[in-house]
Amino acid sequence: MLDLAEELERWVAQGRDFAVATVVTVDGSAPRGPGAALAVDGDGTVIGSVSGGCVEGAVYDLCRQALEDGRTVTERFGYSDEDAFAVGLTCGGTVEVMVTPVAAQAPVRAVFAAALASAARGRPAALARVVRGPAGLLGRALLVRPDGSYEGALGGHPHLDRTAAAEAHALLEAGRTGTVGLSEDGSHCPGGVTLFVESSVPPPRMIVFGAVDFAAALVRAGKFLGYRVTVCDARPVFATPARFPEADDVVVDWPHRYLRSTPTDARTVLCVLTHDAKFDVPLLETALRLPVAFVGAMGSRRTHADRDRRLREVGLTETELARLHSPIGLDLGARTPEETALSIAAEIVAARRGGTGLPLTGSGTPIHRDGAERTAVAAA
Repeated sequence: MLDLAEELERWVAQGRDFAVATVVTVDGSAPRGPGAALAVDGDGTVIGSVSGGCVEGAVYDLCRQALEDGRTVTERFGYSDEDAFAVGLTCGGTVEVMVTPVAAQAPVRAVFAAALASAARGRPAALARVVRGPAGLLGRALLVRPDGSYEGALGGHPHLDRTAAAEAHALLEAGRTGTVGLSEDGSHCPGGVTLFVESSVPPPRMIVFGAVDFAAALVRAGKFLGYRVTVCDARPVFATPARFPEADDVVVDWPHRYLRSTPTDARTVLCVLTHDAKFDVPLLETALRLPVAFVGAMGSRRTHADRDRRLREVGLTETELARLHSPIGLDLGARTPEETALSIAAEIVAARRGGTGLPLTGSGTPIHRDGAERTAVAAA
């Protein structure tokens, strides 16, 4: 739901009643993962998607019904379910969708409004909702902040709120969205409670080193993929906002010095387009020792061989060198800056999601991998 934060926050400000359907679990192959959402307001306006089109009609009807009767419901759609098959979920998996009415008087409206405001402004927060448990708790929500504080109430024993907040806080720190079960003893509810925790964290960073022609196209690709994109170059005549209007930041500094001073994390992507040893070597010496998601460098195979030799000379180990994607990008036969940016973006996605980079035609690999088959690098 938090991926629709900006639009839904406007709906709240306008006083609209709406119902939101959120994917809470996925088994097998499905077009969209947990957290994907579709919302319907009182006039029937729709935003978002829970299945890429497969079951949207059925979910729309559930949202309209929730607006009428004020009840939170969960529904499963899967390939083996005749009704679900009829509405189009033919990709072989099963999705569980929770539909929650968010009317003006709904108990969860204030918590939802606070969660949407945080997500729309890029502030970290986790929204924890009851998806299974006693009927009176279904759909109840807590908003959990990075310092562990929370607002809202699930109802029942006060220990339930504290336990739920602690579990949601752990997922928020990891930047993860998913379900967590609270045992009967831990939740003080007969049969226990299952929470769906949706984490909203700031977008991951992409730092493009080298203010070259290819960088402008890569900035656009990075923004399309949801990254906060920075361009860094030591040459002020090239590193200007006018040349990179779509970049979030344009920095004039020596690349290695900037990288040492700027925040990075396990989701950060570093793309080195300078292919100049005086920039590349100190930059990559730093980059390959940071716990970032992806480090790639542009250049011919001859440039790569020379770069590899120089990096060995400054003391990088085989393990550190193995993290380098060079030459950067998948083999698409790219020629233009836009085609090259596409090849780089494709390799980043493949590394992030555990893809092979091979054509799906005849590959025999699952199209939609589950969490166990993906790499640990997550985006938001």
